[in-house]
Amino acid sequence: MNNFEKHLNTNKNLWNNKVSHHIESDFYKMDNFLAGNTSLNSIELDLLGNIEGKSVLHLQCHFGQDSISLAKLGAKVTAIDFSEIAVGKAKEIAMQTNTNVDFICCNIYDLPNLLDKKFDVVFTSYGTICWLPDITKWAGIISHFLKPNGQFVFVDFHPVIWMYDNDFKFIQYNYFLDGPIIELETGTYADRNADITGESVTWNHSLSEVLNALIKNGLEISVFNEFDYSPYNIFSNPIEFEKGKFRIENHGNKIPIVYAILAQKN
Repeated sequence: MNNFEKHLNTNKNLWNNKVSHHIESDFYKMDNFLAGNTSLNSIELDLLGNIEGKSVLHLQCHFGQDSISLAKLGAKVTAIDFSEIAVGKAKEIAMQTNTNVDFICCNIYDLPNLLDKKFDVVFTSYGTICWLPDITKWAGIISHFLKPNGQFVFVDFHPVIWMYDNDFKFIQYNYFLDGPIIELETGTYADRNADITGESVTWNHSLSEVLNALIKNGLEISVFNEFDYSPYNIFSNPIEFEKGKFRIENHGNKIPIVYAILAQKN
């Protein structure tokens, strides 16, 4: 087993253990979701536009709330995640909501071996690429699955955020990719008191690394946005300065927290 396979198994074990805690947490608001509320935010909705009738590939979908929300907008959705427990729950929730989504359990790098289809839109969001070591390969997979003139919609936490320690008091990690970051996690962003302890392996990817990987793989960037807030309350010392918009108390609006990309395959 090579290092990547070891890291993959480490992270899969961690995410498998998170699923039940996440579904039961206030963070994911399952009662509201099952009642018909969308899990998508204005940042990604503005970039997605009208997706009615379009085919959408959702990468790293966790237990499928966003995938189901995309389908409710009229899209024909295929969604993948490497956690078999998450994918199992996603299928259950799709049945509960009477929503048709094709869920596939696999590691994103293996997807071309399992899926032979092209899509109008590839979508992925919030805390996804930090779990991937090779962004050029990731961008190649996105390009592979897009139809000509297909669109890639991407929203994620800004790499500046991942440089800080957990309390955002000092710079702890390199902005540029500098090998894996191996940490022992306790609890989870959705429930800090959850009885979970496990090792995580992540990688920080600079904006230039991400943008150049997409450009190298034939995607033309049409929109690049940065935001000084997060739509999720997942960081320590948060301030909710507007409803559903969170900043970090000791930084305010001085640092970027989220960024978003809209790109089109040439």
